[in-house]
Amino acid sequence: MEISSIILAGGRATRMGGADKGLVQLQNKPLIQHVIQRLTPQVDEIIINANRGINQYQALGYPVIEDEISGFSGPLAGFSLGLKHAKHDFLLTVPCDSPLLPLDLATRLMAALIENNADIAVATSNGDTHPVFCLCKKILLKSLEDYLNNGLRKVSAWQKEQKYIEVDFSDCIDRNGHDAFINLNTIEDISALELDLKLAVR
Repeated sequence: MEISSIILAGGRATRMGGADKGLVQLQNKPLIQHVIQRLTPQVDEIIINANRGINQYQALGYPVIEDEISGFSGPLAGFSLGLKHAKHDFLLTVPCDSPLLPLDLATRLMAALIENNADIAVATSNGDTHPVFCLCKKILLKSLEDYLNNGLRKVSAWQKEQKYIEVDFSDCIDRNGHDAFINLNTIEDISALELDLKLAVR
């Protein structure tokens, strides 16, 4: 089945001093480029949701769409854009700051979605839920628009109103013990991961 994806790069990144997180460098590449590299074999379409640095994101060669809801409205604003603009019936959502995301993320989420006759599948690992890593059907657009129009923004609350399934990825740990869903919220996080990745190739 064909899958569209949207990379969420539209946040304020307050814990990173307001830097445009997707464009911050890890191993001499923007974080979002690591995400794209892992996503490309898994999906049939990539869209980027960004609210600044538009020219730099466009230079990566993918459509870039800004939030339609003003004021940095959170991940669901990006979900909504993805569901609205996706060419395919399934949308995979991922953040721009998780460079180790699983290489079989789409496959495993899709398998669980179909097996459980669900409309949305969300990744979990080691007891944590990762709501922004999800696969959902495009038919959920109306439900999401209604939710947002009511002024609601909590990702997991909207997801759990749907036909919802969680998928465990606890086995996805790299050789340094990093969870595949590690997200880099600070410059210190990036520096620490950069050092670990250098040590891993020695």
